[in-house]
Amino acid sequence: MSEVETRTIMAEESEIRLDRWFKRHFPQVNHGWLEKLLRTGQIRVDGKRVKANVRLETGQTVRIPPLGDQEAVPASGGPPKPKVSRKDAAEIQARVLYKDGDVLVIDKPAGLAVQGGTATPKHLDAMLDALMFEKDERPKLVHRLDKDTSGVLVLARTAFAATKLAAAFRGKDARKYYWAVTVGVPRPFQGKVDAALAKEPTGRGERVAVDDEDGKRAVSLYQVVEHANKKVAFVALWPLTGRTHQLRVHMEAIGTPILGDGKYGGPEAFLAGTGLPNQLHLHARRLIMPHPRGGRIDVTAPLPPHMVTTWTYFSFDKENDGDPFAAVE
Repeated sequence: MSEVETRTIMAEESEIRLDRWFKRHFPQVNHGWLEKLLRTGQIRVDGKRVKANVRLETGQTVRIPPLGDQEAVPASGGPPKPKVSRKDAAEIQARVLYKDGDVLVIDKPAGLAVQGGTATPKHLDAMLDALMFEKDERPKLVHRLDKDTSGVLVLARTAFAATKLAAAFRGKDARKYYWAVTVGVPRPFQGKVDAALAKEPTGRGERVAVDDEDGKRAVSLYQVVEHANKKVAFVALWPLTGRTHQLRVHMEAIGTPILGDGKYGGPEAFLAGTGLPNQLHLHARRLIMPHPRGGRIDVTAPLPPHMVTTWTYFSFDKENDGDPFAAVE
């Protein structure tokens, strides 16, 4: 970063402490450096001076001063992190599905984290310079997908667009279709999962669980599009809320974990003897939302290779999107 940047807090980042948010986005900024930037007012939240332990809220903006070359500055005296390779830059540019002056939509590959950390040197956030194209500023993340989830991801190319897009994701103006394969067939074939979710305090990475007492409300609609021998199903999903790992936990909660989701489904999430890929079978298929300057954005992402293999194996129809919007709300 060579200029001041403003980032908008996404819904799934709500209530995270500022120091932990910085560690996630800028792992090279150690605590002492962060405290100095806060003391001198170079970092601000909604234009105000804050302390490192303040908890962030959805829609707030964080002012970030120039931090130098993020890829070249080590987090704590270790070796410099490698810059994004030309190959990686070309590959992410080839995944652009839609682009105009305000909005950029890409097809995020499965396995690529959206944001980095000390154990995740390769991530989309570090590749944003490659997606500037004719602009002078990096595009901004306004929502995210799990590392192992593929599909439609929206970026804002201007501060104006970032504010508008973030508001659309906070409300119900953004409609997100997902495709998944479940182990087992959800019953009934069309319905709603309304189960509150809370983060679990584990030392094994981010994990959430159904918690009706202390969790935040999470609602997902689903529709079985096709099924094969009552063993697996092609399911269309529409999350009405945006909780962390929501669709994965909801599908497991009704007894039909998403194929390849060992984190939540355990051994039951795999099909022995099929030779199918063990990757997570969850894909952000389509996004419909208001454009910041009027009209709407409607973008569809093709299935990733591992899911194409599974669709072919079960003879599922790649053109049948189902209609989770028809499910009872």
